[in-house]
Amino acid sequence: MNRGGFSWKRALGISAAKARLSRKIGVPLTRSGRQRKFGAMMGCALPVAVSLVIILAVVAYAWHG
Repeated sequence: MNRGGFSWKRALGISAAKARLSRKIGVPLTRSGRQRKFGAMMGCALPVAVSLVIILAVVAYAWHG
């Protein structure tokens, strides 16, 4: 179990600077944060993309059919 400890990055303010930069640019600086953000965007865009493909397929079928 982690009981905490000394972190030289936190002591020098590097962690806070990275957090401020990340919030300012809107992109997480950690790999897991970027993957989480991308997954959330795809989860939201997936139903829209599927609906668009279905609509285009129906229109193409009606156009040629």
